[in-house]
Order: sequence, then structure tokens, then C-alpha cells
Amino acid sequence: MSRTVSDAVYVLDVIAGFDPQDYEATKEAAKFIPVGGYKQFLNPDGLSGKRLGVVRNLFSSSLNKSCVIQAFERYLNTMRQRGATIVDNLEMANLDVIQNPARSGELTAMLAEFKVTLNDYLKELISSPVRSLADIIAFNQNNPELGTFIASEKTSGFGEKERQAVELMENLSRNGFEKLMMENELDAMVTPGTGAIPLLAIGGNPGITVPAGYDSDGMPFGICFGGLKGTEPKLIDVAYAFEQASLVRRPPFSKSFEMNNKFLFASV
Repeated sequence: MSRTVSDAVYVLDVIAGFDPQDYEATKEAAKFIPVGGYKQFLNPDGLSGKRLGVVRNLFSSSLNKSCVIQAFERYLNTMRQRGATIVDNLEMANLDVIQNPARSGELTAMLAEFKVTLNDYLKELISSPVRSLADIIAFNQNNPELGTFIASEKTSGFGEKERQAVELMENLSRNGFEKLMMENELDAMVTPGTGAIPLLAIGGNPGITVPAGYDSDGMPFGICFGGLKGTEPKLIDVAYAFEQASLVRRPPFSKSFEMNNKFLFASV
């Protein structure tokens, strides 16, 4: 999370790379890092020549606020005006399964991986009151928000069930999002809101969300651009160009106030 696309890209340039302590997660990803880093793709004309796909049933049922949909349509026109080709009304196989973590395998894999990786991390801390997920649960036993922790603690590593879950996610991604992108020769998929997140996550594909406005309740919403593995340069191209074309973001609202005794007492 960052203030602007350029801020996010500068951070990405610092943190991207191979980490021997995170071997499995970074060994393949590191080969996609472009020579010269990612800052070179902060291009205000980055929408020109790009093919962007729209899968409407990703968001049509979850986003029922007309102001968000209307804004999305305006932004599609903005992208067209900036040289992008919009490939609209695309369909994706097994979308109902992909968007349900309990059916896609995502929840099974996440719970097992969370425990294994968290325990590995905690064991390496030089000084810490907790050394495992079980320790965290014990420390927070009076906290009612422990459902995910407890479910994860009940797992016992990556067994056959978890391997099948990972295989299911890979197949769903390969025959869904990845197939859609390749068959339609897309540079990115574009959606309003957060509907694309599970779709991208199950295949380990990158995405970037740019502020796009505020709904009728004053809540912010974004436009998400998602792509295939290794296409971060294209996503940065597109996201930065969209950000510069729309200039929607505004600083968070804040109201000045006096630090009086009433405020201090209420804050304790």
C-alpha cells in the first residue's frame, strides 16, 4: 500500500529480488525483474497500444452501486482515449469456484502455509515472547478474532490434501485467468473493486489497484489491473498512465482540533 503508483514502484525496486531465506517464493520471481528496475516503466503514455480485458461477471453482482459502475464506464472511455483497446464482456471458466476460497483450494493451502511459514519466522527472532502460532493463540486467548489462527494451528503441514489444493488452484488459474489472457492477447485485465483479488492470488499473478473515486457512502474504491506472471512492467505502464489521466486521489480528510483535557481524557 502506498500513496501513488510511483511510490509503490520505488518500494518495489528496493524489495524485489532473491532472498535465500525465502527461497521457494523468490527463486522463480527473481528472474522476472527487469534490468534497470521498474522505475523506467512509469510512463504517462503507458496505456497507448495496450489491450485491456473486462470480465463483467467478476463485479456485476458484488458491485451494485450505480455510481461505481458509472465511474468505471467513464474510466474505460478514458483508457480508450489514451490509446488502449478495451476487450469487453469476456467470460471465464469456473469463476464461481475461483471466487470461493473454500472451493478453490485457496483456504486449505493458506491455513497450512500460514502456520508453517509463521512458525519458521518466529523461531528465528532474537528476542520475542512468542515462538509459534500456538504461542500467539495462548497470548491472545481472550481475543475473539482468532478464528483463522486456530484453524491454521489445527493443520499439520503440507500433506496430500494441501498438495491437491495447490494443484486445484494451479488448474483453475491455468484454465481460467491465464487462458483468458493468452487467448485474447491481453496486456492486463481491468476491474473495479476487489473482485479480481482471489482470481489473481490463486495463480500467483500480479495486480495493482489505483484509486478511482468514492461511492455514495464516501468510501473509496479502486480500479485493479491484473496480469500474468512477470508482466509487472506492463501493469506499471498501464496503472501509472491511468493514474495520471484520472488524478482522482485526494489526501485523506482531516480536521484540526485542540488537544484539550477532554480530548486527552477520552483518548486514554
